[in-house]
Amino acid sequence: MNIPNLLTVIRVLLIPVFILLFYLPFSWSYGAASLVFAIAAATDWLDGYLARRWEQSTPFGAFLDPVADKLMVAVALVLLVDEHSNLWLTLPAVIIIGREIVVSALREWMAELGARAHVAVSKLGKWKTAAQMLALVILLGNPADFTVWVLLGYALLMIAAVLTLWSMVQYLYAAWPHLQTTAKKK
Repeated sequence: MNIPNLLTVIRVLLIPVFILLFYLPFSWSYGAASLVFAIAAATDWLDGYLARRWEQSTPFGAFLDPVADKLMVAVALVLLVDEHSNLWLTLPAVIIIGREIVVSALREWMAELGARAHVAVSKLGKWKTAAQMLALVILLGNPADFTVWVLLGYALLMIAAVLTLWSMVQYLYAAWPHLQTTAKKK
């Protein structure tokens, strides 16, 4: 177990912590949940940076890092959809979670074909992640009232959803030649 992998494990372990904080009946609970989520999001960047810098990439880290990210985001979106109960949050949440399912399945399938590099993470995915994480930090930190902060969170989440769709189209376009081929008979 190296430090980058430990940070990834910590990110997974922080999920129940921010869930618990989010539901506590105190005025500071949203802010605390948001802070824990922000710390977890920062470990996502840090573990990748350290793994590359120290040349400590491992198969375990390559597997767990994207799983931790998807779990963290999906849980945050589910909490927020429940709390906000409106189209402005539900629609981008469905788009983001749906895209993660499609792209994960596509990457797995492409890996079986030996063509996973065709659906590698792009710069667009990095921008999507930044908008999404910032939106989630803002939204987790504020009650479901229509304040300037919540509206900013909705706007950033909508931007993340648009970038999510755009990146999914790029992945599908890159994979399209492989999706078009017919299976060879044995």
